[in-house]
Amino acid sequence: MAAKDLKQGKGAAKRSADISTNSFSTNSQGTKIGSHIGGNSRDDLTGIAETSLTGTVVAVQANYYWVRLDQVPMAESPRRLLCTRRARLKKVGQRVAVGDRVTVEEPDWQGQRGAIAQVSPRRSYLDRPPIANVDRILLVFSLAEPALDFNQLSRFLIKAESTGIDICLCLNKRDLVGDSFLNSVLESLDRWGYQPIVTSVVKDPHLAELRSPLAGVTTVVAGPSGVGKSSTINALIPTAQLRVNAVSGKLARGRHTTRHVELFELPGGGLLADTPGFNQPALSCTPEALAGYFPEIRRRLAQKQCRYGNCRHRDEPGCAVGDDWERYDLYLELLEEAELFEEQQRQQVEEDPKFKRKVTRDGQEVYEPRLASQRYRRQSRRSQHQTLEDLVWDQEQAELEPDELDGEFATDLEEPPWHSDADR
Repeated sequence: MAAKDLKQGKGAAKRSADISTNSFSTNSQGTKIGSHIGGNSRDDLTGIAETSLTGTVVAVQANYYWVRLDQVPMAESPRRLLCTRRARLKKVGQRVAVGDRVTVEEPDWQGQRGAIAQVSPRRSYLDRPPIANVDRILLVFSLAEPALDFNQLSRFLIKAESTGIDICLCLNKRDLVGDSFLNSVLESLDRWGYQPIVTSVVKDPHLAELRSPLAGVTTVVAGPSGVGKSSTINALIPTAQLRVNAVSGKLARGRHTTRHVELFELPGGGLLADTPGFNQPALSCTPEALAGYFPEIRRRLAQKQCRYGNCRHRDEPGCAVGDDWERYDLYLELLEEAELFEEQQRQQVEEDPKFKRKVTRDGQEVYEPRLASQRYRRQSRRSQHQTLEDLVWDQEQAELEPDELDGEFATDLEEPPWHSDADR
């Protein structure tokens, strides 16, 4: 009787230990579900298992990711979880960026934690700032404080054009300039092919004209420091409460206020990303692709084509673009930078033993990964037979007496007879 009671006591203790740690069950479809200490009830867990947890990464902090879930099992459940990345994603080199659509596993609703198990394919990606699935780029520049730099503005526009994403240009701080200066700026931008939206957070705190193009899409805000990006987001999303800073009095340039990329939800739908400011975007494109980033060149080529298909619009005969447009000098400057970038990339690839150069049928140069023959290739039968014959020859020579090798005979047989001059 005592042994039976002892056995029952051990069983009860074991069941109690199982309940106090992780509890697992199986739903009607045979799916294993579980919860951590202090988790939800079995009904809640079943609902979580049947509905996969998907969401959007809204912020990245070190190796942790804030994920905004599309839906939660209960109204009181947190909408944002602080997640880590699964080790298998790290092994395959899958990075997680702000804006990524992800699948979350093992949610801890009380601790507001989870684990990112899968990253959905991206429809777009920007490397600077690093953000995924962007539908529109809101390029913000100020008309004054800091002063508008047309060369800097052109470089930002060309970098934005290279992404293939829709561009919305915003000129901020309208209240600091006069009508004549504003009209001259608008005329220049119209010749470039852009119709900007002019705003002023001071005079129009609601920014009604800017809300319409941002509704329902994911927009990244970019531009130099000090132009009012954070102030614009605070006007559009009052709950964001982003930190703002004044322009430097000595340098007449903006101070770096935003330190990381973060997504905010617009009241009318859509997401808006605040990014750190930088003064000069890096241009990384080929000379052939550069012309397509200028709306002026696109308009002229739509009317008439150049005589040569590889024309770079730099004094070539029969060029349809010409040099009678406002940003032509800037185009030549960027063309030299693009040619230098292409040469540096070619030298880097040629020096890298991991790649090999290959010329395709149409004469294009491409670089393919160089496979290690010892790991990915089997030795040919000819090489195998030759190696075997070499071994037999060495064995026969070792068995011969030294006095049997003399004179011309020994000189002629210093190498096997099947070795040709090409093998040497």
